[in-house]
Amino acid sequence: MPSFLKDLRRRSKASFKTDTTFSSSNGSHESSTNGTVPASVSSSTVDSALGPSSPEKPFNNKNRSSSNPSLGTAQGNDPPPPQPRLSIVTSQSSRYSAIGMSPATGTPKPLSTSPLAPRVLSISDNSWVHQKVLLIYGTVGDPAQQPLDGTLTVCHHQDTFPPTSWPVCDSHFKALLHLQPGPNRLRLDFTSPRIPSSHTALSHSSWVSINFLPLISAPPLQLVLLVAKDSPETFDAVPERVQREGNGIDTAIRKYRMAAYLWQAFTGEQMNRNGFGRRCFRYEEEWQPGTLSCRDMEAGQLRNEAKVHVIRLNKTVAEIRDLDIAQQYEPAKRKGELYSIAIGAVRAHFAPRAGQQQYVSAMFLDTHWDKETQTVRGHAALGGGVEGLKLAIFGSHSLQSYPTHIEEVVGAFSDCTRTDTNFVANDCNESGSSWEAANIGIGAHMHEVGHLFGCPHQENGVMLRDYVRLNRTFCCREPYSTRTKMPGQRLCLPGDECNWHRLDTLRFRHHPSFRLPTDPPLSPDDSVQVWSVDNGNVLLTAATGIAFIELFTERDDLCHTWIEYVNSTNVMRQVTLTDADLRARLPEDRRTRKLKLKIFSGGGGDYTVEDFAQLTTKAARTKLPDGRLGFRSSKLGFSNMDGSSPEEVILESAHIQTKLLLKIKIYHGFCLDGLEFFYEDGTSQLFGKRGGKPGGSTFELDTKRAEVVMGFYLRAGVWIDGIQILTNLGRRSEIYGNATGGSGHMLVPPRGYSIAGVYGSCAQWVDGFGLIISR
Repeated sequence: MPSFLKDLRRRSKASFKTDTTFSSSNGSHESSTNGTVPASVSSSTVDSALGPSSPEKPFNNKNRSSSNPSLGTAQGNDPPPPQPRLSIVTSQSSRYSAIGMSPATGTPKPLSTSPLAPRVLSISDNSWVHQKVLLIYGTVGDPAQQPLDGTLTVCHHQDTFPPTSWPVCDSHFKALLHLQPGPNRLRLDFTSPRIPSSHTALSHSSWVSINFLPLISAPPLQLVLLVAKDSPETFDAVPERVQREGNGIDTAIRKYRMAAYLWQAFTGEQMNRNGFGRRCFRYEEEWQPGTLSCRDMEAGQLRNEAKVHVIRLNKTVAEIRDLDIAQQYEPAKRKGELYSIAIGAVRAHFAPRAGQQQYVSAMFLDTHWDKETQTVRGHAALGGGVEGLKLAIFGSHSLQSYPTHIEEVVGAFSDCTRTDTNFVANDCNESGSSWEAANIGIGAHMHEVGHLFGCPHQENGVMLRDYVRLNRTFCCREPYSTRTKMPGQRLCLPGDECNWHRLDTLRFRHHPSFRLPTDPPLSPDDSVQVWSVDNGNVLLTAATGIAFIELFTERDDLCHTWIEYVNSTNVMRQVTLTDADLRARLPEDRRTRKLKLKIFSGGGGDYTVEDFAQLTTKAARTKLPDGRLGFRSSKLGFSNMDGSSPEEVILESAHIQTKLLLKIKIYHGFCLDGLEFFYEDGTSQLFGKRGGKPGGSTFELDTKRAEVVMGFYLRAGVWIDGIQILTNLGRRSEIYGNATGGSGHMLVPPRGYSIAGVYGSCAQWVDGFGLIISR
C-alpha cells in the first residue's frame, strides 16, 4: 500500500473539513476550520454578539407626521420584509486595501466581536436598491450609555471605490455608499481617540451587504448645463475658491453631478421611510472619467456616471443676464423668458418624438451676482413643463458652495465661511455662510425638480422651503446658522431632517420615473372618472386604480387633508364617496365650506371636482322617460368654445324595450363632430353635428349576438379629439377623429349601471362629452 494511503488511514474522519462557505435565508452559517468569516455571511452574523440588527421598517401610516416623521427603524417590533439573499464573491484586488482586509485575496480577516462595531439602522442586510449612491445612518455602541465621537471608514465592495471617512457624533453616523451593479459587500470600521487602550486590539468593524439593481426601463431625469454662446464658461466664486478648485465648466459639471446624486440619495431614503421601498428616479449615465471620488480624478479612473449635457444657447451672456424670473427684482425686463429659452434649447438638443416625455433638470452657467443692483442676474427658479417636456431650471450662483466629490459632502455642509457678497450672492439673505448657501442652492433646485415631477407647494417639506436644513440629512451635527442667528442642532437625528411631504412621495410612487421592474404593467388609460349614483353616493373609477384623493376647502391654497388607497391589498378600481364621510375628515371649522377634490389614479392621471356638493344635487340627475333616474358622469372637454351650447340625448333603446340600436354613425375630421344613433325602425337620434368626413363612418352592432354599446374610449383635451366605441362582446371600433390628440379617457359605467344616454356641448365640433347612466 502506498505510504500516503497509510498516512491517510491514520487520520480521523472528523478531521476532514470542507472550506466551502454558504449563507441561508436566516443568516446561519458554519465557519471554516481556520476561523475566517465566510464571505457570504451577513453583517448581522459577524457581530451577532451585539444582538439582532435593527430591521428596516417603513413608517406606520397611522402615526406618521409629515412635519416631523418618526424614525421607524430602531423602534417597533415589525419583522423586516423578506429579502433575496445572494452569495457574494470576495475581492481579488488589493487596491485601496485597509485593516481587516487581506491584501492578497480581499477576504475578511478574523474579526473580534466588538460592542463598538457600527450598526446600520436604515437598511436591512441584503436589501435591494436602485441608485448608485446610497444614504445610510446608524449607531456605534449604545448612544444612551456612552456616546462617542470618532470616524467611520467605509471600505467598498472589492475595493472598486476608494475608502471614504465619515464623522461619528455622539455614537451616531451617516454615510454615502458608492455601489456597483449587483451584490455589494462593504466593511464599516469605527475608530475613536476616546476608546481605552485596552480595546485597541479589537477590530470595531461590521459588514453590510447591499444589492444594486440599476433601473433602465424607467425614463431618466436628464441633467443639462445651459451656456451662453459667448460665455467665458465660468461661474461666480470667491478668489480663494477659484485658486483652490477652479470655477470653470469642468468644475461646474462635477459639482452639478454631485448635487444630483445627493438629490437621488435623499429621495430614495425618503421613499423608504414612507413605506414605498427604495424606489427613486434615475439618471442617464455614460462611461467617462470618474468624478464622484477625488482620487478617481487623480488616478484617471473611468466610471459609469451621470451624464451632464452641455447645451450652447443662441443668446449672449448679456441677453441671459438681462432676463430673470424673480419677481422681487425690479430691473428684470422680460420676466419668464428664461424658461422659454430653456424649453427651446432643450427641445432642440434632445429632439423628442411625438408621444415621448422628457424629464430635464437644467442649470444656467452664466448666472451672475450683480453687486451694484444687489440682484442675481440670469437666474430663474422654476419647475413645470409643457407637452412632451417636464423641465426644472435654476442658476449657478450658489455653485461654489456645492461639494465636488463624495469626500467633500460633510465638509460642504459644515463650512462656516461667511459669504463674501463682493463676489457671490447671499440668496434671499439665507445664505450667509457656505454651508447655508449649499442648502439653498442644492435644495431649491431639488424643489424645482419636485415641480417637474408634478408636486405643488405643500404645508411642509421640500416643497415649502424645508431644504434650508438639507444639511441635516447628510451630517450628524450642524454648525452656527447665520439665517437663524443661533447655534445649529448638536445632534441631527432622522426626525430633525428635511423631508419630502407625504403627498410628494405619493406622487412619486405612481410616477413613471419611479417605477420598479417588479411593478405590474399598467393600463395605458390613466384617467379617472366620476359618477353620481343613487342615495347621494359618488363612484370613482380608474383602470389603474384610485391612488389617493386630496381634499380642499374654500380659500385653501395647500392640501391639509387627503385619503390614501395605496396600502390596499388590491388595486381600488372603484371607490364610493359620500359628502358626509368626506366632511367628517375635515377640521370642524371647515366642514361647511365648499369642498373641492383632486383625485389621482395609479397611472399618474388626475381629475378635479371643483364642487363635490354639485355631484349630489338635482343638477347631476335627470329623469328618464320611463320614470327611472339617470345620472350624469364627469364631463370631458372644457365646453368653452365660441358658440358652444349644451346638448343631451336619452337613447330610446334604453327605455323602450322594442327599440333596437343597430348602428352608430360617427361624424369626424381631426376631431369629433357628432354621433348619430340608428334604430331598427328607421329612426335616429343625433348628438352634435353632421360635419367632418362626408357621410361619416359607420359602426354596426351584431344584434344577433345581443351586442350593445358598453362604453367609449375618448381622446380629449379642450375639446373631444377622437372617440372609440366599446361593446359587451369585447369589440373595439377604430378611433374616429384624431387618435393622438388630447389624452386618453375610458368612459365605461361602473358595476350595476348601463348607458342611458350622452350629454355635453357642441360648437363647431363637440367640445364636451359625458354619459348618462342608470340602473
